[in-house]
Amino acid sequence: MRIEEWQRRARELRTDTHAFYLAVKDPRVPWYAKLSAVCVVPYALSPIDLIPDFIPVIGYLDDLILLSLGIALTIQMTPSEVLSECRAKAQARTAEGKALGWIGAILIIALWILAIGFVFVFSRRLFFSN
Repeated sequence: MRIEEWQRRARELRTDTHAFYLAVKDPRVPWYAKLSAVCVVPYALSPIDLIPDFIPVIGYLDDLILLSLGIALTIQMTPSEVLSECRAKAQARTAEGKALGWIGAILIIALWILAIGFVFVFSRRLFFSN
């Protein structure tokens, strides 16, 4: 594959991620598609991976497999007309420079901090509760 093809696919991924974000707000989208999108969007935007990228091969495979499956599943569950509208809105907003940007990144980092704090508190109570 050529570099141009990879760049095109990266732009499509960015557009789909933004489209899923917009689709979550649409009342025509079923709850299970919204749930899938709510899982996919943060994982796609998150700077923290389940398996760090510096681990050879496996570090990138988790992104490739999990993200691809999540996106495919969300696309299948979202009504096609809604997804088309959301993709068009996402492309327009990206062209205007109004992508998810810093607000999305800050929200994702805040969610990771909350999750780590929850695990820390829960593990302390589980292991040190005498």
